[in-house]
Amino acid sequence: MGGGSRALLRRDGALRALFAARVVSYAGDSMGLVALMLFVADTTGEGLAVALLLLVGDFAPALLGPLTGAIGDRFDLKRVMVAAEVVQGAVVLVIALALPPLPVLLALVAVRAVAGQVFQPASRAAVPGIVDGRELEKANSLVGFGANAAEAFGPLLAAALLPVAGIRGVLLVDAATFLVSALVLLRLPALPPGPREPGSLVASARAGLGHVLRVPALRVLVLGFCAVVAFNGIDDVALVLLAKDTLGAGDSAVGLLLGAVGIGLLVGYALLTRFSAGRSMAALLVGGFLVSSAGNLLTGFAWAVAAAFAVQAVRGLGIAAMDVAANTLVQRVVPAGMLARVFGTLYGAIGVAAALSYVGGGVLLSATDAPTTFVIAGAGGVVATVLVAVTLPRALRRVGEQAQGDGVG
Repeated sequence: MGGGSRALLRRDGALRALFAARVVSYAGDSMGLVALMLFVADTTGEGLAVALLLLVGDFAPALLGPLTGAIGDRFDLKRVMVAAEVVQGAVVLVIALALPPLPVLLALVAVRAVAGQVFQPASRAAVPGIVDGRELEKANSLVGFGANAAEAFGPLLAAALLPVAGIRGVLLVDAATFLVSALVLLRLPALPPGPREPGSLVASARAGLGHVLRVPALRVLVLGFCAVVAFNGIDDVALVLLAKDTLGAGDSAVGLLLGAVGIGLLVGYALLTRFSAGRSMAALLVGGFLVSSAGNLLTGFAWAVAAAFAVQAVRGLGIAAMDVAANTLVQRVVPAGMLARVFGTLYGAIGVAAALSYVGGGVLLSATDAPTTFVIAGAGGVVATVLVAVTLPRALRRVGEQAQGDGVG
């Protein structure tokens, strides 16, 4: 991280608290996922059971994005985040103590995942309330860097703890991280909601979804992001087959390729924290889409593991740019009272797009091979990027003109 970013963390205690809470929570979450996958694999011996665990923990809660986001817009964001962390910690504690059979475990994981789905949009919606508008990009880059670093190192911590503490011990540590995160979040100032909208939570969620569909800039952003993810989300599975079947490499090469994007992500976030002044978020978003998609396209032509690693690492830079630009654009375009719902809708839709990518990409892999899949996926992402590049600037100008009109009025 650059000196300016460190200075921002030093002088902004609220951002420092959010940063620390996200790091601790993400590290524990990734540790806990490793422990749960091992527990399910050991007790059932079935790959389908592990797939169900991932489905319940990731895909299913994404469908509730507009609804879970609405909670953040109806209540104080600080209290929402603290409550969500406490619920997650309590559920993981129950799992650690009971190590229940698969049906009960899946139900508990679903509850924890829904609480996490409440936390995520609330944490993103909180950023404009604790930093100056000119520092949104830098703040988003800092939080993204911390969260992804923790997520990357979490499995390594789990590997170190498992021989000593076992599965139950790792899960207890995971539960403790949620408690620590909740305590750190208590240092945030109050982040009260806007004027209370009439109607039920479902009505609020419907209003948030309607806002996304009604505002052209948000519609382009959400659809474009989802299209890029839907084309490119198959990369993890395809990399395994590329390394082993196409390039004739071993398991260590698979691990190397799977880690390449993560390395690029961390470098990308670090660069964005250092060089964040005066950049167009629309250009950064389109650039991120292009680098991410072209990275997969070029991976299809990789002749060696080193070449695929280099291209995937560069691709990670694009994914970091996509994340920071999308978050910053939403925070600048969306009214405060609608932020959590828009973030819930955006990232819920991205989760659905990723699941569809796994399904469609799996079919494509079965029908062709890994290089062909990468070329088709990357090309589709590039086409989606071009459409966003053509339509997003005009849509953002309409938002600016609308804001000027409201100011004059």
